[in-house]
Amino acid sequence: MAVPLPSAALCGVRSGRRSARPTDISLPREKLLRAKEIKARKKILRENRQNAEMERAARLRTALIPLDEVRAEWEKSSGPFHKQRVAEHCAVFRDLFRGATFTPWVTLRVEYSQEDEHVVPVYYGNMVTPSEASSPPAVSYEADKGSLWTLLLTNPGNDMQSGKEICHYLPPFPAMGTGYHRFIFLLFKQDHRIDSSEDVRPTPCHRLKLRTLSSFDLYRKHEDAMTPAGLAFQQCQWDSCVSWVSHQLLNMREPVFEFARPPVYHPPQVKFPRHQPLRYLDRYRDSKEPTYGIY
Repeated sequence: MAVPLPSAALCGVRSGRRSARPTDISLPREKLLRAKEIKARKKILRENRQNAEMERAARLRTALIPLDEVRAEWEKSSGPFHKQRVAEHCAVFRDLFRGATFTPWVTLRVEYSQEDEHVVPVYYGNMVTPSEASSPPAVSYEADKGSLWTLLLTNPGNDMQSGKEICHYLPPFPAMGTGYHRFIFLLFKQDHRIDSSEDVRPTPCHRLKLRTLSSFDLYRKHEDAMTPAGLAFQQCQWDSCVSWVSHQLLNMREPVFEFARPPVYHPPQVKFPRHQPLRYLDRYRDSKEPTYGIY
């Protein structure tokens, strides 16, 4: 999906000595007072110090850390900020929202089911092969009853199965030789129902021209009714499943890209090279014959 360069209005562009911060389009969230947070943590520490069983288990190195509880606490406290920093590092906000940023307050869980009954989760930039992502993933998140949400996968995009589908799922097909591709799941919270009849694609839709959808244009079109709330993304590169998608679903020849390496640059040869290795002259020989044994 081709995305124009960030505009000066949304991303930080230097103006004089000061730099504007990216526009925050996050869900509004009630800020917890720092004093209350510190007081609650100190209370937990006091209770742990007074727990004789916990002290004995720690001393004997038999204490078990409940990882599920730790992750749940992380998701509620510093997790959203960590996810935001990872997304900024991977240029997710720059390419999707032209530099605007948001904090993913809602935990978005995405998992691909496999034939051998195990699942491949999508976190925040982990590798998922096209073969593992050949079927639509299972998506879950916590929401109030009756609330409205929109799930977008770039590229492609679709709503939740229980809602109205804009465009059906198409497996990733990163072309050979193009390296890693990002596939991003975005969760938007809606204030009210959105008329998406203009964006609905036919089913099945295997024409890439019809499937092309700009995430930024879609958000700007409905920004008064939807706010980004959740985020998860994966990285994919070519495998044999891409050939099947190109031939069987898209009915097209599979594109293959090769990297044309530029010739190795050497500075102009000097007559009396100083502090150079013995094989200095090999850089400027016309013949590619090895010179092992000459020196």
